[in-house]
Amino acid sequence: MKKRHIILLSVVFCGVCLTAAAQKKFSVYAVGFYNQENLFDTCHDEGKNDYEFLPTGSYRWGGRKYEHKLKNMSRVLADMGTDMLPGVGCAVIGLTEVENARVLDDLTAQEPLKARNMKYVIIEGKDERGIDCAMLYNPSLFQLKDARLLPYVQEQKKDSGYYTRGFLTVSGTMAGEPVAAIVCHWPSRFSTSFYRESAGRQVRAIKDSLLRENPHTKIFVMGDLNDDPSDKSIVEGLGAKPEISKTGDRDMYNPWYNLLVKQGLGTLAYKGSWNLFDQIVLTPNLLDRKGKKDYTTLTYLKSQIFRRDYLIQTEGPYKGSPKRTHAGGVWLDGYSDHLPVVVYLVKEQK
Repeated sequence: MKKRHIILLSVVFCGVCLTAAAQKKFSVYAVGFYNQENLFDTCHDEGKNDYEFLPTGSYRWGGRKYEHKLKNMSRVLADMGTDMLPGVGCAVIGLTEVENARVLDDLTAQEPLKARNMKYVIIEGKDERGIDCAMLYNPSLFQLKDARLLPYVQEQKKDSGYYTRGFLTVSGTMAGEPVAAIVCHWPSRFSTSFYRESAGRQVRAIKDSLLRENPHTKIFVMGDLNDDPSDKSIVEGLGAKPEISKTGDRDMYNPWYNLLVKQGLGTLAYKGSWNLFDQIVLTPNLLDRKGKKDYTTLTYLKSQIFRRDYLIQTEGPYKGSPKRTHAGGVWLDGYSDHLPVVVYLVKEQK
């Protein structure tokens, strides 16, 4: 089965990117991220403020709504990456707003994900609401080596008792090469920019530490960063550049900057305007910075805001926005207030 997938990927890539070297065969991989918008079960977790998402809570979060949420989210997760990889989808998908391992057991038991044998990584942290970062992966395409939850460290002493999401750092191999994903959910915009700038600096330090351990590790910083690609936390804190040609050895490349700034595309809408908080940012060893197009190692190919008609609200005051689970106190039986994002990678077969 795996061999068939490799042949299929080669055909797809050659059909999309025809070159003078079209006789070569390539494998394509997809890496995604998706904010799950409150993927809670119906049970109380001790010490967590999850009361809204109980059968008696404000959302009346019972078994029927939970089952619909699982079905809806699994549909999107299975569809992600299939524009280029039909029947295969993403090798890795970072997740945010996940309550616990129990919901991931239920999520990966849904048929679209179960059929691909999708596994997960989650390490629960100290977030007061009990929402965490997690990662799904297809073990035939990504081989897990290590996972750590690195805490968000408060840089101001007065906030030392406040906890927010840590940085889930997952290492493994893809296409026979070392890769790592740092899955993030940075502090919300209820906090000032300082807290997200701090997150950017901390994630940059984690990235640098991974590269000191192994300079060949190809790193994806992914998540709901609660800032746009043009904001200080990402441009200065993380050191993410909008152009491949301007990405230095110690920088990262942000393929989402121009989508928002030049094309006005985003992943979440607020009062009729789009933001692009959901990003996957890449280390320079994933880039073809010299334009050689030899693809002998795992190389960035393209990025995509994953948009399907079923993900968009078609009527009412939120028409044109992502179709979320609840809005205005009404259960919409939707998906998330964010759209997913995907990056595609390519590597020549030997």
